[in-house]
Amino acid sequence: MKAFLLAGGHGTRLRPLTDSVPKCLVPIRGRALLDIWLDLCARSGITDVLINLHAHSQPIERHLRRNKSPVNVRIVHEDRLLGSAGTLAANRDWVGSDPAFWILYSDVLTNANLRRMSEFHFRHGRIATLGLYQVPDPSRCGVAIANDTGVIIGFEEKPQTPRSNWVFSGLMVASPLLFDLIPPCVPADIAFHVLPQLLGKMLAYPIEDYVLDIGTLPNYQMAQSTWPGDGGDAGSPDQSGSPDSGTPRAAGCGLEAQSILSGENP
Repeated sequence: MKAFLLAGGHGTRLRPLTDSVPKCLVPIRGRALLDIWLDLCARSGITDVLINLHAHSQPIERHLRRNKSPVNVRIVHEDRLLGSAGTLAANRDWVGSDPAFWILYSDVLTNANLRRMSEFHFRHGRIATLGLYQVPDPSRCGVAIANDTGVIIGFEEKPQTPRSNWVFSGLMVASPLLFDLIPPCVPADIAFHVLPQLLGKMLAYPIEDYVLDIGTLPNYQMAQSTWPGDGGDAGSPDQSGSPDSGTPRAAGCGLEAQSILSGENP
């Protein structure tokens, strides 16, 4: 499979750290976030990764030249940020005839079992499968509501009054039909412009592993003490955070899966 690893943002929420270090190269316990991502892709059956770059592109390219990637990496430069959906549309031909592809947000730190999620996607055959997890403050995220069959019937980006604390993880599998739903505007955003069009056509996938958006300084600092590492086996049970340790963990944590389907706030 192929994966878009979206890395074109400025990383303003991580300043002053990102004044000198690209967001995807910030160290997590001494290791670049980008290297963690590329290893996870390789273990998950992803063979080719497209990375879009805008700010701080030269340090990222130098890093990739110095560190052999376990997957094939294609870099695309965006003089003007196209937005998360705009990057997909501009590189539609790269996906080719593949029946599905990954969309990964590079400011997410995870050891999720991507292989299991892609198998789920192929089994059910929807246009897209969204990885969802729980957060204490969903008002800062894209909140999803699913029905009793796991179909996402509601999605709202950063709602003032969230109806659920199950949110988009930044991990998504989609079929090429997704490209037809991307508007021609620039920038075009996945959460604002595409996901609302997919209501009733995409499935929720509760992630049972470690997931943390490190795009803010508090979360980045939290990652240094809670990241369990990847252990070389994406998504194995002993890598997930424990409720007693305070380690960020996705959907699960002793809760019934039905809560994600009903949109309940556990």
